[in-house]
Amino acid sequence: MDAKLILQIVGVALGLLYLWLEYRADIRLWIVGLIMPVVHGALYFKAGLYADCSMQVYYVLAGLYGLAVWRNAPKKNKEHARIAHTPAAKIPYIAAAYLLAHAVIYFVLVRFTDSTVPFWDSFTTALSIVAMWLLSRKYMEQWLVWLVVDITTVALYIYKGIPLTAGLYVVYSALAVVGYLKWRREYRKMAR
Repeated sequence: MDAKLILQIVGVALGLLYLWLEYRADIRLWIVGLIMPVVHGALYFKAGLYADCSMQVYYVLAGLYGLAVWRNAPKKNKEHARIAHTPAAKIPYIAAAYLLAHAVIYFVLVRFTDSTVPFWDSFTTALSIVAMWLLSRKYMEQWLVWLVVDITTVALYIYKGIPLTAGLYVVYSALAVVGYLKWRREYRKMAR
């Protein structure tokens, strides 16, 4: 078995566990989220997906941040303890952050790597940055952002020759829909 295949199998197993925990809004998702980026980082480097590879460093940092926010939310700030909608006032700032991240990542990929998919690699990476921040705040729209990332990633990973990981993103896509619906139901229960 070659290294790429082993990394895909381990990454898929960790990804499914992560999704289950995220779906349940279980704080342990952040623990898995600290391990999974190491595996995916190695895989993406081997596949020439340099922005996705670099993104794994962000995922570790975001995992530490998300764990801290979720653990301390009930004590410090009730706003972050519950599932909520993204405040409309934050959407322009989130969109601007996405556009800036996409432009910077695209520039780096074009200028400093041999990436064959700089636009799509930077697109999914920049949106993933946004989605992780939304998740850390328990904003339910994070699921919709992940859905866009996941659908795009399926095609990208098939193109780059990592079909098992593309298959994981098919599952991610389906669970993004299911997760959004579940979090929406939870939100409605809390609002009563």
